[in-house]
Amino acid sequence: MSPSCTQTPHPWPIPDPTPPADSCIPPTPCHSPPAPQNLSFREGNRLFQAGDYAAALPPNTRAWSLCAGPPEAPVLHATGPPATLKLVSGGRAPGPWRAIEADGHDVKALFRRSQALQKLGRLDQAVYDLRRCVSLEPRNKAFQEALHDLGSSMQEKMKFMSCTDSKVEQMFQILLDPKETDTDKKQKAAQNLIVLAREEAGAEKIFQSDGVRLLLRMLDTGREDVMLAALRTLAGLCSGHRSRTMAILAELGAPRVSAMLGVEHKQVSLAACNLLQVMFDALKEGLQRDFRGKEEALVLDPSKELKLLIGHLLEMLNREGTSAHGRDNTLNLLIKVVPRKSLRDPNNSLTLWVIDQGLKKILEVGGTVCEAPDSLTVTENSRMSAAILLSRLYSDLKCDAERENFHRLCEDYVRSWFEGHGLAGKLRAIQTASCLLQGPSEAGNQVLELEGIMESVLALCASVREVDQLVAVEALIHAADKAKRASFITANGVTLLKNIYKCSGRDSIRIRALVGLCKLGSAGGTDFSMKQFAEGSTLKLAKQCRKWLCNEAIDAGTRRWAVEGLAYLTFDADVKEEFVEDKAAVQAMFQLAKSEDRSVLFAVASTLVNCTNSYDHKEPDPQMLELAKYAKQHVPERHPKDEPGCVRRRVRKLLAAGVVSALTCMVKSENPVLTNSCRELISRVFLAVVEEAADRGSVVAQGGGKALIPLSLEGTEVGQAKAAQALAKITITSNPDMAFPGERIYEVVRPLVSLLHLHRTGLENFEGLMALTNLAGISERLRQKILKEKAVPMIEGYMFEEHELLRLAATECMCNMAMSTEVQELFLAEGSDRLKLLVLYSGEDDEKLRRAASGTLAMLTSVLPQICGKVTQVTAHWLEILQALLLSPNVELQHRGTVIVLNMMAADREIAAKLMESEMLEILSVLAKEERNKPRVAQAAKECLAQAVAYGLIKPNVNGE
Repeated sequence: MSPSCTQTPHPWPIPDPTPPADSCIPPTPCHSPPAPQNLSFREGNRLFQAGDYAAALPPNTRAWSLCAGPPEAPVLHATGPPATLKLVSGGRAPGPWRAIEADGHDVKALFRRSQALQKLGRLDQAVYDLRRCVSLEPRNKAFQEALHDLGSSMQEKMKFMSCTDSKVEQMFQILLDPKETDTDKKQKAAQNLIVLAREEAGAEKIFQSDGVRLLLRMLDTGREDVMLAALRTLAGLCSGHRSRTMAILAELGAPRVSAMLGVEHKQVSLAACNLLQVMFDALKEGLQRDFRGKEEALVLDPSKELKLLIGHLLEMLNREGTSAHGRDNTLNLLIKVVPRKSLRDPNNSLTLWVIDQGLKKILEVGGTVCEAPDSLTVTENSRMSAAILLSRLYSDLKCDAERENFHRLCEDYVRSWFEGHGLAGKLRAIQTASCLLQGPSEAGNQVLELEGIMESVLALCASVREVDQLVAVEALIHAADKAKRASFITANGVTLLKNIYKCSGRDSIRIRALVGLCKLGSAGGTDFSMKQFAEGSTLKLAKQCRKWLCNEAIDAGTRRWAVEGLAYLTFDADVKEEFVEDKAAVQAMFQLAKSEDRSVLFAVASTLVNCTNSYDHKEPDPQMLELAKYAKQHVPERHPKDEPGCVRRRVRKLLAAGVVSALTCMVKSENPVLTNSCRELISRVFLAVVEEAADRGSVVAQGGGKALIPLSLEGTEVGQAKAAQALAKITITSNPDMAFPGERIYEVVRPLVSLLHLHRTGLENFEGLMALTNLAGISERLRQKILKEKAVPMIEGYMFEEHELLRLAATECMCNMAMSTEVQELFLAEGSDRLKLLVLYSGEDDEKLRRAASGTLAMLTSVLPQICGKVTQVTAHWLEILQALLLSPNVELQHRGTVIVLNMMAADREIAAKLMESEMLEILSVLAKEERNKPRVAQAAKECLAQAVAYGLIKPNVNGE
C-alpha cells in the first residue's frame, strides 16, 4: 500500500505536477526583476529533472516568494515545477499555492490541482476540482474523460481500502500518530483492530504485517487507551494459536508482559491478565497434543514457557511497586492456570512446582498486616484470593506425602516469623494462620497446634493496639470452625470476646468480636435443642449485626463482618424471621453483594440458604428415632418456625426485597471468591425461590433464568443439579421461548438432560422429563439438540419405570420426540420392544398414559405405514386395545383410536379386512353418526368406512352411507 493513501489532507493547495519546463517564466516581472525568478525556476527544474527533489525546493520557494499579487502571479503558481508535488507527497510542502484563490475560474489551475490530488491519493478532492472544470467547460472531452477515469480509480481505491492490508495499516497509523487528536477516530481504530484480531484471517494478517512490532510500539507510548488496544489485540492474536503465542512471547518477553499486571491503571492490569490467560490456555493446549513436522518446530517445549511465565507471576506477588489490584489479578490468574482442571488428569507437576517455588510468596500475601511498616499493598480481596489459591493447590495434591510436604512448608514459614521477629513477626504468623484457615483448613489447624500460637492469639485479643486486636480476633473467628476447636474457644475465649465487644470503642474491633460470638453461638446449627448461649442472646447479637449492616457511614469492609455474623446466627429460626421482616437490612445486604468487595459473597449466600432452608434436610426414620430416644442419644429437633409454611412466607419476603436481582449480580462475578461452594449455595437459593409456580415469572423477568444456566454447567455436582432442577421448574410452567430467548434456549437442554441420570432423585428425573417434553414440542432444532445430548435412550428407560408419574412423563416426552425422523425410525428396529410398549400403554387404566401412548402411535402410523403392520405383530391383544380406545368415554382417546385405525386400514388391505371382520365395523358405524357431539371422531370413522368400501370389504347402504 502507498503511504500517501492515508495521508492527512494538507491545508494548502497543491501546485501543478507537470508544467512545461520553459513555461514557468511569466512575461512580465512581479515586484522583483525577472532574472532571480527565471534563475530560481530554471534551477529548480534542472534539479527536479536530475531527481534531486529536496534541492529543487528552495529555488522554487524563493521564486514564489517574489510574486505577491499582480495578475501574473496565478500563472506562476499554476505552472510550478513538479518538484512541489514530490515534496508535498512526502509531507514537506512549500508556501501556499494561491493560484486558485486568486482566480477561482482558472480551469488550467483547477485541472492541474486535480492531477496533483489524484497522485496524492486524495481522490474525493480531485473529483471536486474536475467537476468544477467540467462545469466551466462542459464540451471539453479531456475533462470528461479525466472525470470518468477518476471515477473508476475511486472505485478501485474503495475496494483496496476495504481490504485487510489497508485496514491494518490505517489503524496502526492512526493509533501511533502522536499528532492525531481526534479521540473518536482513535477509539474506532482501536476497536476495529481488536475485532480484526479476533478473526483468524485478520489475526494472521496483523501478525504477517509486522503487527507485533507495531503493537509493542503502542505499548511503549504509555497512553492507557493505546496500551489497552494493544493488549486486547495481542490477546486476539494468541487466542487458540500456540505457534503465534510462542512467537509473540519471544518478542514481548515474559518479564515485560507479567510486569504489565502490576501497573496502577486497573484496566491495563486487567487486560494484561486476560492476555496472559489466553497465552496460558494456548500453551497448555500444546502440552496435550503430539506435534508433527512444522508445528513441532514451532512449539518445541511449551512446559518451559509455562514455568517461565508462572515464575515471573510468583515474583510479582512480593515485588515492591506492584499495585494492589495487580497483585489480586496475579493471584486470580494463578488460581485459573495452575491447578488441574480435572482430577482425572494424572499430571499435577505444575502444582508441585508452584508449591516448591512460590508457596512462601503466596503465604506472604495472605499474611500481610496492612498497618505494619513496609507491608505489601493489598486490597480487601487479596487475603481471600490467596486463601483460595492455597486451597486449590492443596486440593490438587494426590497423596499423603505431597500433603505432608505442604504442611511442613506452611509450618516452617509460620514458625520462621513467630520466632525471633518480635511482636510484628507474631502478628504476621497469626495472620498467615488465618489465611490458611480460610483456605486449606487442615494446614491451618496444624499451624494452630504449633507451640504458643493459640496462647498468643488469646493474649493479643486483650492488647490495647487496634491492629493487634484485629488480627487476633479474626484468627479466633476462623479457628472456631470445628466443634472441638469451638468448644475450646468457648471455654477460653468467650469471656474475652464479650469484654472486647462491650469495652472497645472501635466499631471495626467490636464487630469482629461480635462475629466471633455469633459463630460460637451457632455451634448447634439448626438443632433447636442445642444452644451455646442463654435464651435471647442470639437475637440480641443479630439485632446489632443488622444495625451495623444498615449503617452506611461504616466502611464496606466492616459491614461485611456484619453479614458474616448473620451467616452464623441465621441458623436460628427466630433470627431468620426477624431478619426477613427487616426489609432495610435485607436490601442493605443485597447492595453489599453487588459492591466491588466480592469477599462478602459466601456470607450473603450462606445467610440466604439459612433463611430459605434450602440446605439438604432428610426426615429421620421414625423407627430409628424411637431407638435413639430409647438409647438416650441426642435427637435433633426442628424449630417450629422452620416448618414449610413459615419458609414459604420468608421466601416471598425475600423476593419482594429483590433477592433475584442480587443473586443474578453475584453469579456475574469473575472473582475467584465465587468458588464452587459459593455457586452451590446460590443454586440452592434459586431452587427455593422457584419452588412456587406463581413466583417463576418474576424470577425469569429479573434475569434468573439466564443466571441459572452457568450455575448448571459449572461448580459442584450438587450445585449443578440444584440449578438444573430450578431450570426444569421454570421450563415446565413458563413459555421456554420467553424464559430463554434466542440461542439461550438451546443451552438449557444439557442441564435438563443431566437430570435424567440414574443417580438423580425421582423428583429430579420427573421434572427433567417434563421440561424436555415442553422443549421437544417447540421445534425440530430443539429435538435435534436433545438427540445430540443422547437423551432418547434415557427417556426410553424411564418408560419402563414402575413409578406411574415417571412412566407417564417419559411417554409424553417420547410423544413429542417422535416428531423427529431419527426417533421414528427407532420404532422400526428389529428386536426392539418400543412399539409393543406403546401399544400396551394404549390399553392401560391410567387415562393420561393412554393418551400419551395412543398419540404417539397415531403419529407413527401416519408417517410410517410399515408401523401399521408391526402393530398387529407385537401383541395378540392389539385389536382389543384399539376397540377399547374407540369405546372410551374420553373423546380425545376416541379420536386418537379412530386415527390409528384409519392409518392401519389405509396402509394395508389385509389389516383392513381383519378390522372389518371384527366388532370394529359396528363401532365405527356408531361413531360415524356422532357428528353433532363428536365431529372429529365422526369424520375419522366415516373415512375408515369409506376406505373399507374402496377395498370392497363392505357395501354402502341404500342411502349411499
